[in-house]
Amino acid sequence: MIYEPLRSTQFVVRELLLKADKQNISLVIGIPKENQKVEKRLAITPETTALLVESGYQVMIESDAGLAINYSDRYYSDSGANIVQTKAEVFQADIILKVSAPTFDEVSMMKPRSSVFSFLQLYLISSETLELMAEKRINALAYELIYDDSQISPFVTAISEIEGAYSISVASELLSSAHGGKGILLGGVPGISPTEVVIIGAGVAGAVAARAALALGATVKIFDNDINKLRKIQHELGRMVFTSTLQPNVLRNVFRSADVVIGAMQYVNKTHLYRISTDLIRVMKKGSLIIDLR
Repeated sequence: MIYEPLRSTQFVVRELLLKADKQNISLVIGIPKENQKVEKRLAITPETTALLVESGYQVMIESDAGLAINYSDRYYSDSGANIVQTKAEVFQADIILKVSAPTFDEVSMMKPRSSVFSFLQLYLISSETLELMAEKRINALAYELIYDDSQISPFVTAISEIEGAYSISVASELLSSAHGGKGILLGGVPGISPTEVVIIGAGVAGAVAARAALALGATVKIFDNDINKLRKIQHELGRMVFTSTLQPNVLRNVFRSADVVIGAMQYVNKTHLYRISTDLIRVMKKGSLIIDLR
């Protein structure tokens, strides 16, 4: 005989769906238009805008800010953002989201005690700009100075991956005769010597570029002054490739036969920059390419 109480007893957890009211957050997030001659990226997309608005934030975007990434104002407006016409209105927001470092004029328009999230590149930003930020007590969060528990910068890593992959796509396009190139395939074809790609820098960008070039069938040669990075890139690629430290004589010989040279030395968070000398460029073949990821 089954008693009535046992009939209603269940061992399956019953989930209760509670309606969560949208929080009314008073913070205003401003997205100014970047200098689109040198910076084609934008801090957020319409999809991210919708998430911020759904969380209760007010999002204010300067008109035509998204054109460089092929988003018109309508996309952002449909996502809940307020479109403003002047840069001064945007910089009155509580939080400014940018990609490039704020300029002196932009900091001048910001209200005191506001915050700006962007790449700061402290070795490039002027002392006058930093002093004005300190005077107005502006909080600055630099993307390149954010590290995870493994002491790896997720922002720098993501950018390096994009740069490395894109460099091979650009090289393949520019080598074609349609763009005034030598009229050769980056990977080559059977019976024809493969294209030779020289990569200066064995970091994340260099590793991604090397993997993409090898996948197309190109010959890859990698240079770096850090022997540990050269060992690591050999392991990551899973095959033996030509690697060397930055020896002038070796570089000169390699540059003579190179079809593509990619400068992939890490520049973010670095106070010194590497440059390819004029003497090395002179020995390169006519029609070869140099792609600098800096």
